[in-house]
This record gives sequence, C-alpha cells and structure tokens, in this order.
Amino acid sequence: MSTIMARDRLILALDVPSSDEAERLLDQVHDQIVFVKVGLELYTAAGPEMVQRLITQGKRVFLDLKFLDIEETVRRATARVAAMGVEFLTVHANRKALAAAVQGRGESALKLLAVTVLTNFDSQDLREMGIQRSVQDLVTARALLASEVGCDGVVASGEEPAILRPKVGPRFLIVTPGVRPAGKDVDDHARATTPTQAISAGADYLVVGRPIRDASDPAAAAAEILIEMQAAFDARG
Repeated sequence: MSTIMARDRLILALDVPSSDEAERLLDQVHDQIVFVKVGLELYTAAGPEMVQRLITQGKRVFLDLKFLDIEETVRRATARVAAMGVEFLTVHANRKALAAAVQGRGESALKLLAVTVLTNFDSQDLREMGIQRSVQDLVTARALLASEVGCDGVVASGEEPAILRPKVGPRFLIVTPGVRPAGKDVDDHARATTPTQAISAGADYLVVGRPIRDASDPAAAAAEILIEMQAAFDARG
C-alpha cells in the first residue's frame, strides 16, 4: 500500500485573471487543495502579493514563470523567488539558465524544475524550430542536463516518466501537466494523459487546471481526480 497521499501531489493551476478569481476558485474546492500553481496570467495580474497571500493561507506554491534570460537576471530573480517561500519554480532547460537558477536559490528550500518540452508541442513543432530530435529524445536529454547541473526535477508530459525514471533515479521529481481525466477534452495539449496513466508511468506530481476550474462543480471534479490519483499511487506501491 502506498504511503503517498494524493492530496499532497495534486497541484491546482490557478489559471485565472485576477486574485479575486483565484480566491473564488479556492473557496469552491475547499480544503481539498493544498498545492497551487501560479502561472503567467495570475502573476501578471496580481504579482508577488498574490503569492505571499497564498503562502500566508498555508498553501504550497509552484511558481510557473519558466525563467530564461541571461545568467545574472535568472540568478537574481531566482533569489527573489526563494526569499518569498515558494516551493517549486520552473526554468527553461538551457544550461546557463539552469546553472544560474541553482546559484540563485542558494541554500534555500526552493526546488527547481526544468521545463523540457511544452505539452502542446509535438514532433512537427520541434522540426519547425529546427530541432531534429524526437520529443522523447529531447525531453530525456534536457532531463539529464537538469540533473547534471543540480536541479531537483523536470516538468514533462505523462508520456515521458516511464522513459525518464530509469535514467534520472527515484529522487528526481517529475511534475506532469496536461492531465485530463478519461473522456475529457485534451484542449491544446498534444501529449495529454489521464491521472492513472501519468502516475503509473512514474510521475510524482500532477498539475490540473481546466478540468477543475471549468467544472460545474469544481469541488466534485477535484474529489474525483484525487480518488483516481490515490488508487494509482496505491497500485504503484
């Protein structure tokens, strides 16, 4: 029987346009959600104040800003994120950016996640960018790079954990977005998976946004996903 609690591993994406909308969504899901993701939309609208408000409320915060800039900028920005008490931060899987982020977080508890290949990308998208590798090969290469420079994990679709886990080991975090319960629209994700598929493949955390945010009953939608996640973690052992 798994000792992993699904409630600790479900990250609700607060992809909403204002702090009021974020608070409303959190009120709707009640105390089922303890971990939230703040991305570009909400951070642009509400900034660090929203992050601090969530932390004050006892929420764990994943700041999904996908840093990519010159080393000095990434290092200093990461230091500011670490000082805020954020738990996860995303950085694009570029060697200089990742190394700068590792330096910037110092001795803090901030965990750095390398963004491998966005879940709305497929092989055709990579070719248009001049990249001839397959999605899986590129994700693997970027995960190994992240591990080499001292990051704590990666963001990767549910199609990749089974390939990554043997290469990066059991402690390296795999955080999976683009998760859709069976029968739900995959929206703009080219590599969507169900909670069961992602966890069975080796994902540690799941990021879910629209299936909860846009549900007629967000609390019920979150509860169903948690039940499925718990069964998958228990089955994985």
